[in-house]
Amino acid sequence: MKFTRRIACIALLGFAAATAARAEDTMVMASTTSTEQSGLFSHLLPAFTKATGITVKVVAVGTGQAIDMARRGDADVLFVHDRAAEQKYVAEGYAPHRYPVMYNDFVLVGPKSDPAGVKGNDIVAALKKIAAANAPFISRGDKSGTDAAEKRFWAQSGLASRGSGYKQCGCGMGPALNIGASSNAYVLTDRGTWLSFKNRGDLDILVQGDKRLFNQYGVMLVSPQKFPHVKVAEAQKFIDWVTSPAGQQVIASYRINGQQLFFPNAGTEN
Repeated sequence: MKFTRRIACIALLGFAAATAARAEDTMVMASTTSTEQSGLFSHLLPAFTKATGITVKVVAVGTGQAIDMARRGDADVLFVHDRAAEQKYVAEGYAPHRYPVMYNDFVLVGPKSDPAGVKGNDIVAALKKIAAANAPFISRGDKSGTDAAEKRFWAQSGLASRGSGYKQCGCGMGPALNIGASSNAYVLTDRGTWLSFKNRGDLDILVQGDKRLFNQYGVMLVSPQKFPHVKVAEAQKFIDWVTSPAGQQVIASYRINGQQLFFPNAGTEN
């Protein structure tokens, strides 16, 4: 009987140790909807887990919300795409360093008939035409990286009004595209989410190729000085792996219908 109890106790201790080990091997990443909704993380994270044994729990929100989440210490690593906001986050001491990881670009999609006549490679000129035509335009309005880029382009247009067709949905990239598809509206989107988006309706890419549409992603360790509970070892392993040749190759290999969605560029200063 004592022997049986001893075995049971050992088994329970073993289970508890295994559970604790699994908890230790899990980290939280605050990231943006474009990395999640494009399908990149479904491709990238299993490869990371296989290489390291670490599981990543992703909270995918707009970049601004992700940064706010990390600023509260509610994540171990931050993976977003708003360079100005990222640099400010580091300068304020919330991360020791920012690491460039990959890039793609933004595109302006809209009805194939292009009623505002925006087609081309000048995003600011396109927005001016949309405003002048009072054409329907769906803005995310969620403080995401895409929303921040859109606001920069509107500011560069110098317009006092964005036209009566301008509407903010306060939503992620996928829902914004769904609204755009159902209402034949113009939408600024990252190319990765667009390529993975199924419900396109009559929408097509109308503006691309403007150098201002460049879209850089960065990754940061949440400061352990400000937040001692941060899982530094696990988070740093992710950063080291995703910026290594192995992680960069996994990013480069992610394709939809033969098209590459993200282009690795770790080690650059973008």
